[in-house]
Amino acid sequence: MQSISDPSLKRYTIAGLIFVLITGTLAHFAYEWSGCNRLLGLFFPVSESTWEHMKLVFFPLLLYSLFMTHKLKDSYPCIRCSLMCGIITGTFLIPVIFYTYSGILGRNYMFLDIATFTVSVIAAFAVIYRLTGKCTYNGKCIPLVTVLLTITVAVMFAGFVVFTYAPPQLGIFEKPAETTAGSFKSLF
Repeated sequence: MQSISDPSLKRYTIAGLIFVLITGTLAHFAYEWSGCNRLLGLFFPVSESTWEHMKLVFFPLLLYSLFMTHKLKDSYPCIRCSLMCGIITGTFLIPVIFYTYSGILGRNYMFLDIATFTVSVIAAFAVIYRLTGKCTYNGKCIPLVTVLLTITVAVMFAGFVVFTYAPPQLGIFEKPAETTAGSFKSLF
């Protein structure tokens, strides 16, 4: 098991950060560029809802996680758990930051939406980097934790697929302009 100061972990973390920032940004427009292809809509935002914008972190990071796991699993046995923690953290920071700032300011601003995405991706990779380098349970992730993280990521994946075209009647699935920006009622 390598230490957190190992240059390969740092290199793959920085590369992943750049990859997710670029692909997440491009993903924002992919559905429209595809002529509204319904299959691509499962993986790219189909509306301006907060829920759909969570895909900007989730799917690019999930894709990069497959690559990073393949490259680092022998040196870092905890990489899978760390990556899943990063996926969960980054994805759920989108609504947490968005609803916090828009609740305080009373509305949303595009530059803060972009900052929300950027901060979420940076936080995801900070979690990945720290957890990967700090693995302490016999050099592996605790089996129960692995199962729970895998189930969580799988449920998130399924939720994105199912709720893309059949969203519940909740504020997080509506365009922010259609919700009351200063109220937490807009979430539910």
